[in-house]
Amino acid sequence: MIDRRLLLSTAAGLAAMRWLPFSSKAHAAEKTFEVQKTPEEWKRQLTPAQYHILREEGTEPAFSSPLNNEHRKGTFACAGCDQALFASETKFDSGTGWPSFYDHLPNAVGTTTDRSYFMVRTAVHCSRCGGHLGHVFNDGPKPTGLRYCMDGLALNFKPAAPSAS
Repeated sequence: MIDRRLLLSTAAGLAAMRWLPFSSKAHAAEKTFEVQKTPEEWKRQLTPAQYHILREEGTEPAFSSPLNNEHRKGTFACAGCDQALFASETKFDSGTGWPSFYDHLPNAVGTTTDRSYFMVRTAVHCSRCGGHLGHVFNDGPKPTGLRYCMDGLALNFKPAAPSAS
């Protein structure tokens, strides 16, 4: 039988863990960005799933984004503010189930430390609206060695204009 003191001390310890550094999200939204909207305005503009990812730092299920199979030339833009973020030339198949890139466009993204889920990761956000895009890891291909692992719902693909031949 479970000892009452053990049960209460365990519950108190778990409750206290909420305030420890490893349990905090990145909170890019606390910074000031060029595009600012109220939560209500974002909810009107975005789907519920996009809002959860971009504004609440959620994550979509692996292998759920059609952008995993997007191989045309073009640009991947922020679904929140339409800022161009990644060129298709930097996209690669990481095998993780999320659209992955080895580099971003100049000044397009920012990063913050994400200490959620008992891990320390680097969260990536749009530099224009602060929307959460995903995370960056140090296990990508050359030339950068980085893997920008992005939530497909945080991105919109814009195909390149057909070239005149």
